[in-house]
Parts: sequence; structure tokens; C-alpha cells
Amino acid sequence: MKTIVEIHALQNFAPSNLNRDDTGAPKDAIFGGTRRARVSSQCLKRSIRQYFTGLVAQNLLAADDVAFRTKRVLDALVASLVEKGRQEADAIEKSRLALGAMELTVKEDGKNEYLLFLGQQEISGIAEIIHSKWDTITASEVAPVEGKKAGKAKKQAAQSADPELKKALDKVFNGGKALDLALFGRMLADMPEKNQNAACQVAHAISTHAVEREFDFYTAVDDCKPEDTAGADMMGTVEFNSACFYRYAVVDWEKLVTNLQQDDALAEKGLKAFLEGFVVAEPTGKQNTFAAHNPPEFVLVTVRRNAAPRNFANAFETAIRVRKDESLTRKSAEGLVNKAKALQSVYGGDEQTFVLNLAEANVNGLGTVVTTLKELLEKTLSAIQE
Repeated sequence: MKTIVEIHALQNFAPSNLNRDDTGAPKDAIFGGTRRARVSSQCLKRSIRQYFTGLVAQNLLAADDVAFRTKRVLDALVASLVEKGRQEADAIEKSRLALGAMELTVKEDGKNEYLLFLGQQEISGIAEIIHSKWDTITASEVAPVEGKKAGKAKKQAAQSADPELKKALDKVFNGGKALDLALFGRMLADMPEKNQNAACQVAHAISTHAVEREFDFYTAVDDCKPEDTAGADMMGTVEFNSACFYRYAVVDWEKLVTNLQQDDALAEKGLKAFLEGFVVAEPTGKQNTFAAHNPPEFVLVTVRRNAAPRNFANAFETAIRVRKDESLTRKSAEGLVNKAKALQSVYGGDEQTFVLNLAEANVNGLGTVVTTLKELLEKTLSAIQE
């Protein structure tokens, strides 16, 4: 029986520029014929991964529970090998050769060709293999052939490597039971068999209403200039908007457990951390300028079985408009509730829904109302186990 967990949130941000495009303007999109504010899914996932890092710092997650995306895998391996008593220069050479055996080339500047998303356990495992097979890793085994093109030389180097070394390294690339890697997946261009399909999908957040671009004209004055000198010493503009965002994500529970190597307890911990991070974590774009720290005021979580995911963005296909003294968040929440009930009445399915309703919206009997984030998480995890 397939189980999915869906989370929907309405988050009304004060004036802000949370996620910028290449011109520095807040990202947006046309939806339902009108311009909407937008925060990209990449930005939201980055915020959640940073939240995970914070949980590690608080000892609520272990360091091995998270992955990191980097071009500096060589540095991480060398640091680990030096801790094991190896000389740095030798560790650099052995690490280069071992990575070459897996067709992961390290450039002259010490960086890999592209960003790699690896679990901490994978890095530790690679370092341990290099340490244990130190004497068998030699330049002659994996050296590229003269005159070969880069791609062919890389393959030739890998084919020339010690088969036992390659076999050992192959077993290490399994995701390392890192929660964020299991949730968001990864692609390894040179090792497609080690790709990991994401257990989670995150939608771009869009405003429930139409927005217009606004500009803040600012000036700055030199504090040390003579008093008889008038005028600003710097000026410019910053684009911003204010928007009530609809946010959505879905987690495939069975896929999450599979990605975490059938570790149900770790999967439960990861799901809780993800749902909590989805609600609490915020994009950091220009927050020093705007300080738009506005938590979601309406959160809906559904545990659904044997049914397709349901994104409720079409509740806002016609942009929400409010009259004087009406709450934009409350009206958006009531539109979301109506869409949820309409889709459930047509498509049915086994579901349990929990609602955190600070907006005081009329939920019209939808789901079970909870009063705290803690209760929302506890009821969701309990429903997973039923």
C-alpha cells in the first residue's frame, strides 16, 4: 500500500525579496493570467537543508544524517586521511587516484569537475577504503593514456584500476543514509547507476493573489563628511514585494524508507525533520534588509494511501482579491479548503488530514484541527504507522 504525505502551507510575508533572479528582482511567474510572486523550489529545499544543519548543531540530528554538495571532495578525503596518520601530500595523490577509479576526475585546482551531493558516511567510507588499500592504489593502475581525449582517458583510467578497489568503492556510493539526500535525490553524471531518485517533491511557492513590482529608493550618507556638505553619497533601488504564498510538497513514504536502506526509525526522524523544516525554515534572501520573519498561519498535512498527489494551486487560479478589513491569508485558506474538499469528493481515497489554523479560517469540517506544530507532527507520524 503506497503512502504519501502532503504538506500545504500559506505564508504571508511582509515586504521582502526572498528569492532573486539574475537582475536582483524578486522571482515571479504568470499563473491564471496574472503575475504572481514566486519562490523557487531550489530555494525552499536549500532552506530546509540549512535547517537540517542547524539540527545537527543542536545535536538533534547526527552529523552522519546529512549530506553536503561540494566540488571539494578531495579536501574532505585528505582531511580524513590526515586524521588517520597519513601524510598530506600522499593523501592527495592517493585520493586523486581512488576518485579516478570511479571516473570522478579532480582538476588541477583540487576541485572535482562538478558539484557532488554525498552523504557524510560515503565520504568516511571512501577515506577508510583508501586507508585500508593504501599500498594497492598506485599511479600505474589508474594513470590516463597519452593522447586520449579527456572522456576516454577518464574511462581508461577507471578500467585500469584495481578491480578490488573499484568493487569496494562501488559499495560505498549508496547515499550514506543521509536524510536530505534521500529526500531530494541526486544525479552523478559519471556514475548514473548511483543516482538516487528523490522521495520528496517540492513545488515552487506562488502568491495566491496578483502582485506588482515595487521599488525601494534608498540613500546613504557619509558619516565623516564636513557638516557644510549636503547630499547623499550613495543611492540606488531595491525591488521587493509582499505576498501570501501557497507552498506545497509531497513525500513518498515507502521511497524514503528505501532510500534510507529500510531504516524505518531514521525515515521517521527524517520525515519529522522535513515537515518541521518546511514550516519553520525561511529563505534568507535580503533578510538583513527586510527582516520578513513571518511563519505560516495555515498548514494542512494529509497522509494519503493509494491515491495520486494533489497540489491545490488551482484554488488560486483566479487570483484572490480581498475587500477592506478582509484577511488575505484567511480568504486564501478558505479557498484552499474548498479545493481540497472538492477534489476529495470527486477522487476519493483513504486519507487523514490535520490542520493548523492560526488564520481562523472556516475549515468546513476538513480534517482534524490541531493547536500546535508539535501536535501536527505527532499526529502525522502516528497516521503513518497505522
